[in-house]
Amino acid sequence: MVISQENIIRPAATLSVTWERLPDDYKLEEEPVENTGQPLIAGALREPLELIGYIKPEMLIASNLGICATVNGELVIKAPDWFYVPKVQPLTQGCERKSYTPNLEGDTPTIVMEFLSDTEGGEYSVKRSYPPGKWFFYEQVLNVPTYVIFEPDTGLLEVYRLQEQRYDLELPDSEGRHWFPEMGLFLGVWRGEKEGRTGYWLRWWDEGENLLLWGVERLEQERQQVEQERQRAEQERQRAEQEHQRAEKLAAYLRSQGINPDEIE
Repeated sequence: MVISQENIIRPAATLSVTWERLPDDYKLEEEPVENTGQPLIAGALREPLELIGYIKPEMLIASNLGICATVNGELVIKAPDWFYVPKVQPLTQGCERKSYTPNLEGDTPTIVMEFLSDTEGGEYSVKRSYPPGKWFFYEQVLNVPTYVIFEPDTGLLEVYRLQEQRYDLELPDSEGRHWFPEMGLFLGVWRGEKEGRTGYWLRWWDEGENLLLWGVERLEQERQQVEQERQRAEQERQRAEQEHQRAEKLAAYLRSQGINPDEIE
């Protein structure tokens, strides 16, 4: 197969990368979700952040949204399973974000996550020819500081940090987690059930190593707290009743001995 010279992406040192606004009538290709688990995992990452009020208007946390760059004159669009941008320009009221072009619309994503698949141009692809592989695009074109690859079937979590223009694998801490200073949170793997899916999930822990709970977990926690309060109230009522009964028995005994308990100071 003959590859057009125009479609060969040159080595990183000579890459020409520009950030151009997409035409308003540009139609983005739909990237099918490979399985039902991927959107659930992405949603489970966002949910606890919303519940604690972490997400601010200036942030962009999205999944399956196209990130655009023009590389050697060719438009390249990759739609990560999940990514985080600390600061973006606000949208015009009533508009929706259909894609994201770094530098033109805000910061470069600081974290990009992919959930492992077997598609061409996949998560480990360093393919330079057009269209480039995801690894090459995130590392050499976007220079994303943190690249996460997660295997939902096995629970394998790989965190790569950009060091001197190359991704280096980071070892987890003693708890199997990774500290994300850009978010002030730990990321780790948790196994359990949510929304009908049983398996491995990515979860956040705060700086104190407290798990950030999903909505159903918070509801269950609150239910347990209400039940504990009810039990404590019932125990207090029973203790008060026992004290009252003891006082009544003592008063009855004193009266049997000719002593008026009401006159005892």
